[in-house]
Amino acid sequence: MTSPISSGPGELDDHPSVKRVRGVLAERGASGAIVVLGDHARTAPLAAEQLGVGVAQIANSLVFAVPDDTAPGGRRPLLVLTSGAHRVDTAKVAALVGAPRLDRADADFVRETTGFAIGGVAPVGHTSPVQTLVDTDLAQFDEVWAAGGHPRTVFPTTYDELVRITGGTPADVA
Repeated sequence: MTSPISSGPGELDDHPSVKRVRGVLAERGASGAIVVLGDHARTAPLAAEQLGVGVAQIANSLVFAVPDDTAPGGRRPLLVLTSGAHRVDTAKVAALVGAPRLDRADADFVRETTGFAIGGVAPVGHTSPVQTLVDTDLAQFDEVWAAGGHPRTVFPTTYDELVRITGGTPADVA
């Protein structure tokens, strides 16, 4: 297991996405600091392994494209922060947001609508507003971990704080 290294002066401190997330976390009074992992953690199991926590404690950031005739290109982003132990039930989530379906978001759509690359999509710091759902299953943990804007950065938080800092809606997404 690779040990996480707390972010002090280091190689990712000046990364634009990490700086953006750090700024929003501070602005919104989040309690956890961004941590730099020893290796990329593009998946919940990889992040959990490096942090020494259960995969269910990882708040996986999944971006979907929601069909919307009023949005640019006919679709808008939806961010689902789900427990790393879950698969999102797309039919259930589509019904929750009043959409006919959820489409898979490609890398270009994710970057254009959030400002982040896949693997580092943070729950905050998006370049434009993104509707967010937060998996209620995360509430069972005292501590959850979310992406910090880069595939090697994460931050600890609580379920209640995650809902607060994202302005997200608690939802049963699995």
